[in-house]
Amino acid sequence: MKQKMVAVFVVLVAHLLVFQSAQAFPDRPIKLVVASPAGGPPDVMARLLSDKMAASLGQPVIVENRAGAGGTIGARSVAAAEPDGYTLVMGSTSTLLIAPAIYKNAGYHAGTFAPVARVADSSEVLAVHPSVPARSVAELIGVAKSRPGALNYASAGIGTLPHLEGELLKARAQIEMNHVPYRGGGQALTGLLGGEIQVLFSTLTQMLPYIRDGRLRGLAVTSAARSKLAPDLPTMVESGFDQFIITSISAIVAPPGTPIGIRRQLNEAVTGALASEDVQLSLSRMGGEARPASPEELGSYLAAEQQRWARIIEATRISVD
Repeated sequence: MKQKMVAVFVVLVAHLLVFQSAQAFPDRPIKLVVASPAGGPPDVMARLLSDKMAASLGQPVIVENRAGAGGTIGARSVAAAEPDGYTLVMGSTSTLLIAPAIYKNAGYHAGTFAPVARVADSSEVLAVHPSVPARSVAELIGVAKSRPGALNYASAGIGTLPHLEGELLKARAQIEMNHVPYRGGGQALTGLLGGEIQVLFSTLTQMLPYIRDGRLRGLAVTSAARSKLAPDLPTMVESGFDQFIITSISAIVAPPGTPIGIRRQLNEAVTGALASEDVQLSLSRMGGEARPASPEELGSYLAAEQQRWARIIEATRISVD
């Protein structure tokens, strides 16, 4: 009987400590790590939310870029941080789902982290430099087959979403293209605009202004339906690629073991930021859609997507030692 009372007391004390830590949180600045260079979609998303979150939490939210190795450097640093809610990472499809399945020494996977909040979904678009004589996906494939290995496609780095999309297109269309990895999405876009490379999958966010002014040519979006921002662009499914439906997500996660009380506070701050009119307007202009979700909902989503991406990566046979 005495042992049972001690056990109950220990559990009550543990719950009290978690409650008190959540009540005191936050009492100093919060660091939001972006595992890619400045200017890319995750970075823009983090900076869009940081001021709103800071106003809600009463403490600064400082965005810190830690790029490299497909996002694994920044993500791994957060996985190893103290689970106190003061170090977070703005994760993406690339950093949370793709890179850990490709990099053998990534040191984490999506389930490693404590989920905090889903932020937004963004459409991806396949675009080419105007020098490529193709105005559709079918025509691009025709060019690639007539000139094997002559086309170069860019990515934001090995193991990123654009890398997987390029390899998936190669596998599905049975074509040859050379992969040119850059150090981030911004640099990849610059390479495409300058004609250094000819093909790029990236967010509609980045590409649409250049597609509209004729500096790039959009061929198809990877979303399930056409984008309201670019209704003239067909989907990859319409272009003959069944199940080529890929959405770029952004989500905030914390080190494993971060208390749920703290994560719910952070979730409320993110949800409040996403509800603001100016954030929604900015997301809309970027081609993004706010997708607030609870920590539990985010965790379930990431678990399902991890299995889906494992199958895609197996089909593309990409791995990095």
